Amino acid sequence: MIAPLPDLLIDPVVRAALAEDLGRAGDITALACIDADATLTATFGARKAGTIAGLDCARLAVLALDPAAKFKARAADGDAVAAGTVLAKVTGNARALLSAERTALNLLGRLSGVATLTAQYVAAVEGTRARITDTRKTTPGLRALEKYAVRCGGALNHRFGLDDAILIKDNHVAACGGVGEAIRRARAFAGHLVKVECEVDSLKQLAEALDAGPDVVMLDNFSLKNLRVAVGMAAGRVVLEASGGVTLDTVRDIAETGVDVISVGALTHSASVLDIGLDAG
Repeated sequence: MIAPLPDLLIDPVVRAALAEDLGRAGDITALACIDADATLTATFGARKAGTIAGLDCARLAVLALDPAAKFKARAADGDAVAAGTVLAKVTGNARALLSAERTALNLLGRLSGVATLTAQYVAAVEGTRARITDTRKTTPGLRALEKYAVRCGGALNHRFGLDDAILIKDNHVAACGGVGEAIRRARAFAGHLVKVECEVDSLKQLAEALDAGPDVVMLDNFSLKNLRVAVGMAAGRVVLEASGGVTLDTVRDIAETGVDVISVGALTHSASVLDIGLDAG
Protein backbone atom coordinates (compact mmCIF):
# COMPACT_ATOMS: atom_id res chain seq x y z
CA MET A 1 0.00 0.00 0.00
CA ILE A 2 1.31 3.46 -0.94
CA ALA A 3 1.54 5.92 1.96
CA PRO A 4 -0.75 8.80 0.96
CA LEU A 5 0.33 12.42 0.85
CA PRO A 6 -1.24 14.60 3.56
CA ASP A 7 -4.19 16.68 2.38
CA LEU A 8 -2.21 19.70 3.62
CA LEU A 9 0.24 19.23 0.73
CA ILE A 10 -2.35 18.49 -1.94
CA ASP A 11 -5.03 21.04 -1.13
CA PRO A 12 -3.08 24.20 -2.13
CA VAL A 13 -2.32 22.71 -5.55
CA VAL A 14 -5.95 21.72 -6.06
CA ARG A 15 -7.29 25.11 -4.95
CA ALA A 16 -4.83 26.98 -7.19
CA ALA A 17 -5.98 24.89 -10.16
CA LEU A 18 -9.64 25.50 -9.33
CA ALA A 19 -9.04 29.23 -9.02
CA GLU A 20 -7.32 29.26 -12.40
CA ASP A 21 -10.29 27.50 -13.99
CA LEU A 22 -13.07 29.43 -12.25
CA GLY A 23 -11.53 32.76 -13.17
CA ARG A 24 -13.31 36.00 -12.30
CA ALA A 25 -16.93 34.89 -12.55
CA GLY A 26 -17.05 31.19 -11.76
CA ASP A 27 -18.53 28.45 -13.94
CA ILE A 28 -21.03 30.48 -15.94
CA THR A 29 -22.17 27.39 -17.87
CA ALA A 30 -23.19 25.59 -14.70
CA LEU A 31 -24.73 28.77 -13.30
CA ALA A 32 -26.79 29.24 -16.45
CA CYS A 33 -27.95 25.68 -16.99
CA ILE A 34 -28.28 23.99 -13.60
CA ASP A 35 -30.58 24.74 -10.68
CA ALA A 36 -28.76 25.87 -7.56
CA ASP A 37 -30.05 22.97 -5.44
CA ALA A 38 -29.72 20.22 -8.07
CA THR A 39 -27.77 17.12 -7.07
CA LEU A 40 -25.70 14.80 -9.25
CA THR A 41 -24.21 11.33 -8.88
CA ALA A 42 -21.30 10.44 -11.12
CA THR A 43 -18.39 8.01 -11.39
CA PHE A 44 -14.74 8.51 -12.18
CA GLY A 45 -13.76 5.71 -14.54
CA ALA A 46 -10.59 4.56 -16.29
CA ARG A 47 -11.12 4.54 -20.03
CA LYS A 48 -7.76 2.85 -20.59
CA ALA A 49 -5.76 0.37 -18.55
CA GLY A 50 -3.12 1.87 -16.26
CA THR A 51 -1.80 2.47 -12.77
CA ILE A 52 -3.74 4.91 -10.62
CA ALA A 53 -2.42 7.91 -8.70
CA GLY A 54 -4.12 11.09 -7.55
CA LEU A 55 -7.50 10.00 -6.22
CA ASP A 56 -7.10 12.41 -3.31
CA CYS A 57 -6.70 15.25 -5.81
CA ALA A 58 -10.09 14.40 -7.27
CA ARG A 59 -11.64 14.12 -3.80
CA LEU A 60 -10.27 17.46 -2.64
CA ALA A 61 -11.34 19.21 -5.85
CA VAL A 62 -14.91 18.09 -5.28
CA LEU A 63 -14.93 18.91 -1.56
CA ALA A 64 -13.43 22.35 -2.14
CA LEU A 65 -16.59 23.34 -4.04
CA ASP A 66 -19.08 21.20 -2.12
CA PRO A 67 -17.88 20.31 1.39
CA ALA A 68 -20.98 18.17 1.88
CA ALA A 69 -20.33 15.99 -1.18
CA LYS A 70 -19.85 12.23 -0.76
CA PHE A 71 -16.74 10.80 -2.43
CA LYS A 72 -16.33 7.02 -2.28
CA ALA A 73 -13.13 5.56 -3.73
CA ARG A 74 -13.53 2.19 -5.45
CA ALA A 75 -9.81 1.81 -6.18
CA ALA A 76 -6.59 2.87 -4.47
CA ASP A 77 -3.52 4.73 -5.64
CA GLY A 78 -1.00 2.22 -6.90
CA ASP A 79 -3.66 -0.13 -8.27
CA ALA A 80 -3.21 -1.48 -11.78
CA VAL A 81 -6.68 -1.29 -13.34
CA ALA A 82 -8.31 -2.42 -16.55
CA ALA A 83 -10.17 -0.17 -18.95
CA GLY A 84 -13.69 0.40 -17.66
CA THR A 85 -12.79 0.20 -13.98
CA VAL A 86 -14.78 2.53 -11.72
CA LEU A 87 -12.29 4.44 -9.60
CA ALA A 88 -14.66 6.47 -7.43
CA LYS A 89 -18.32 7.43 -7.04
CA VAL A 90 -19.32 10.94 -6.06
CA THR A 91 -22.63 12.55 -5.10
CA GLY A 92 -23.10 16.24 -4.45
CA ASN A 93 -24.30 19.58 -5.68
CA ALA A 94 -24.47 19.39 -9.46
CA ARG A 95 -23.00 22.83 -10.09
CA ALA A 96 -20.10 22.11 -7.78
CA LEU A 97 -19.31 18.70 -9.26
CA LEU A 98 -19.30 19.96 -12.81
CA SER A 99 -17.19 22.98 -11.88
CA ALA A 100 -14.64 20.70 -10.18
CA GLU A 101 -14.66 18.10 -12.96
CA ARG A 102 -11.81 19.39 -15.13
CA THR A 103 -9.44 20.13 -12.26
CA ALA A 104 -10.11 16.70 -10.76
CA LEU A 105 -9.57 14.93 -14.08
CA ASN A 106 -6.50 16.96 -15.02
CA LEU A 107 -4.69 16.02 -11.82
CA LEU A 108 -5.94 12.45 -11.62
CA GLY A 109 -5.14 11.77 -15.28
CA ARG A 110 -1.72 13.43 -15.11
CA LEU A 111 -0.61 11.59 -11.99
CA SER A 112 -2.01 8.27 -13.20
CA GLY A 113 -0.10 8.76 -16.45
CA VAL A 114 3.14 9.19 -14.49
CA ALA A 115 2.37 6.10 -12.39
CA THR A 116 1.51 4.08 -15.49
CA LEU A 117 4.73 4.93 -17.32
CA THR A 118 6.74 4.32 -14.17
CA ALA A 119 5.20 0.87 -13.74
CA GLN A 120 6.28 0.01 -17.28
CA TYR A 121 9.90 0.92 -16.51
CA VAL A 122 9.81 -1.02 -13.25
CA ALA A 123 8.46 -4.09 -15.04
CA ALA A 124 11.17 -3.79 -17.71
CA VAL A 125 14.00 -4.24 -15.17
CA GLU A 126 12.33 -6.90 -13.04
CA GLY A 127 14.79 -9.59 -12.00
CA THR A 128 17.83 -7.32 -12.08
CA ARG A 129 19.42 -5.47 -9.16
CA ALA A 130 18.67 -2.07 -10.67
CA ARG A 131 16.02 0.20 -9.22
CA ILE A 132 14.23 2.90 -11.22
CA THR A 133 14.19 6.44 -9.89
CA ASP A 134 12.87 9.79 -11.05
CA THR A 135 14.64 13.16 -11.44
CA ARG A 136 13.86 16.83 -10.76
CA LYS A 137 12.45 17.20 -14.29
CA THR A 138 8.96 17.72 -12.93
CA THR A 139 6.12 20.12 -13.73
CA PRO A 140 6.69 23.34 -11.73
CA GLY A 141 4.39 23.33 -8.73
CA LEU A 142 3.57 19.63 -9.02
CA ARG A 143 6.82 18.03 -7.82
CA ALA A 144 5.50 16.48 -4.62
CA LEU A 145 2.48 15.06 -6.46
CA GLU A 146 4.44 13.75 -9.43
CA LYS A 147 7.07 12.15 -7.22
CA TYR A 148 4.25 10.55 -5.25
CA ALA A 149 2.90 9.18 -8.53
CA VAL A 150 6.32 7.69 -9.26
CA ARG A 151 6.11 5.81 -5.97
CA CYS A 152 2.63 4.63 -6.93
CA GLY A 153 4.23 3.15 -10.05
CA GLY A 154 6.71 1.17 -7.97
CA ALA A 155 9.87 3.26 -8.39
CA LEU A 156 12.00 5.33 -6.02
CA ASN A 157 12.42 9.07 -5.67
CA HIS A 158 15.68 10.87 -6.37
CA ARG A 159 16.24 14.08 -4.40
CA PHE A 160 13.24 16.37 -4.06
CA GLY A 161 15.13 19.62 -4.42
CA LEU A 162 18.44 21.38 -4.22
CA ASP A 163 18.48 21.19 -0.44
CA ASP A 164 18.20 17.50 0.45
CA ALA A 165 21.34 16.06 -1.18
CA ILE A 166 24.49 17.31 -2.90
CA LEU A 167 24.61 16.46 -6.60
CA ILE A 168 27.72 17.70 -8.36
CA LYS A 169 27.03 18.14 -12.08
CA ASP A 170 29.33 18.92 -15.00
CA ASN A 171 29.11 22.68 -14.55
CA HIS A 172 29.97 22.39 -10.86
CA VAL A 173 33.01 20.31 -11.84
CA ALA A 174 34.06 22.91 -14.40
CA ALA A 175 33.70 25.72 -11.86
CA CYS A 176 35.72 23.81 -9.24
CA GLY A 177 38.48 22.70 -11.60
CA GLY A 178 37.88 18.96 -11.38
CA VAL A 179 35.84 16.07 -10.05
CA GLY A 180 38.07 15.35 -7.09
CA GLU A 181 38.21 18.94 -5.93
CA ALA A 182 34.42 19.30 -6.21
CA ILE A 183 33.86 16.19 -4.10
CA ARG A 184 36.38 17.29 -1.48
CA ARG A 185 34.66 20.66 -1.16
CA ALA A 186 31.27 18.96 -0.89
CA ARG A 187 32.53 16.60 1.81
CA ALA A 188 33.91 19.52 3.82
CA PHE A 189 30.57 21.35 3.58
CA ALA A 190 28.08 18.52 4.08
CA GLY A 191 26.63 17.46 7.38
CA HIS A 192 26.90 13.81 8.41
CA LEU A 193 23.39 13.03 7.13
CA VAL A 194 23.84 14.63 3.69
CA LYS A 195 24.67 12.34 0.77
CA VAL A 196 27.18 13.43 -1.85
CA GLU A 197 26.73 12.38 -5.48
CA CYS A 198 28.93 13.34 -8.41
CA GLU A 199 28.18 13.08 -12.11
CA VAL A 200 30.95 11.80 -14.39
CA ASP A 201 31.01 11.45 -18.15
CA SER A 202 34.11 9.25 -18.63
CA LEU A 203 35.93 6.37 -17.02
CA LYS A 204 38.81 8.75 -16.25
CA GLN A 205 36.47 11.00 -14.27
CA LEU A 206 35.05 7.92 -12.56
CA ALA A 207 38.51 6.90 -11.34
CA GLU A 208 39.07 10.40 -9.97
CA ALA A 209 35.67 10.36 -8.27
CA LEU A 210 36.27 6.98 -6.65
CA ASP A 211 39.51 8.23 -5.14
CA ALA A 212 37.64 11.18 -3.58
CA GLY A 213 34.98 8.99 -1.97
CA PRO A 214 31.45 10.16 -2.84
CA ASP A 215 28.39 8.20 -1.75
CA VAL A 216 26.98 7.92 -5.26
CA VAL A 217 28.41 8.33 -8.77
CA MET A 218 26.13 9.21 -11.67
CA LEU A 219 27.32 7.70 -14.94
CA ASP A 220 26.08 10.17 -17.53
CA ASN A 221 25.37 8.80 -21.00
CA PHE A 222 27.81 5.91 -20.66
CA SER A 223 27.79 3.20 -23.30
CA LEU A 224 26.75 -0.29 -22.20
CA LYS A 225 30.38 -1.38 -22.46
CA ASN A 226 31.59 1.45 -20.25
CA LEU A 227 28.78 0.86 -17.76
CA ARG A 228 30.06 -2.69 -17.30
CA VAL A 229 33.62 -1.43 -16.89
CA ALA A 230 32.40 1.15 -14.36
CA VAL A 231 30.66 -1.54 -12.30
CA GLY A 232 33.94 -3.46 -12.17
CA MET A 233 35.93 -0.37 -11.23
CA ALA A 234 33.59 0.59 -8.43
CA ALA A 235 33.51 -2.96 -7.04
CA GLY A 236 30.65 -2.07 -4.71
CA ARG A 237 32.41 0.88 -3.05
CA VAL A 238 29.76 3.39 -4.12
CA VAL A 239 26.23 3.36 -5.47
CA LEU A 240 26.30 3.63 -9.25
CA GLU A 241 23.49 5.50 -11.02
CA ALA A 242 23.07 5.32 -14.79
CA SER A 243 21.45 8.35 -16.37
CA GLY A 244 20.89 10.06 -19.70
CA GLY A 245 18.54 9.22 -22.55
CA VAL A 246 17.07 6.12 -20.92
CA THR A 247 14.05 4.68 -22.75
CA LEU A 248 11.82 1.64 -22.38
CA ASP A 249 13.76 0.09 -25.26
CA THR A 250 17.14 0.53 -23.55
CA VAL A 251 16.45 0.30 -19.83
CA ARG A 252 16.70 -3.50 -19.59
CA ASP A 253 20.12 -3.58 -21.22
CA ILE A 254 21.29 -0.81 -18.89
CA ALA A 255 20.00 -2.70 -15.86
CA GLU A 256 21.81 -5.87 -16.90
CA THR A 257 25.20 -4.11 -16.73
CA GLY A 258 24.96 -4.30 -12.93
CA VAL A 259 24.32 -0.65 -12.00
CA ASP A 260 22.37 0.00 -8.82
CA VAL A 261 20.02 2.78 -9.93
CA ILE A 262 18.69 4.05 -13.25
CA SER A 263 17.29 7.60 -13.21
CA VAL A 264 14.68 8.39 -15.83
CA GLY A 265 13.55 11.96 -16.46
CA ALA A 266 10.87 10.71 -18.84
CA LEU A 267 8.81 9.39 -15.92
CA THR A 268 7.65 12.92 -15.22
CA HIS A 269 8.52 15.03 -18.25
CA SER A 270 7.18 12.70 -20.95
CA ALA A 271 4.33 10.70 -19.40
CA SER A 272 1.05 10.73 -21.30
CA VAL A 273 -2.15 11.49 -19.41
CA LEU A 274 -4.14 8.37 -18.57
CA ASP A 275 -7.62 8.68 -20.04
CA ILE A 276 -10.05 8.97 -17.13
CA GLY A 277 -13.57 10.34 -17.36
CA LEU A 278 -16.38 11.54 -15.10
CA ASP A 279 -19.76 10.19 -16.16
CA ALA A 280 -23.12 11.04 -14.61
CA GLY A 281 -25.52 8.32 -13.63
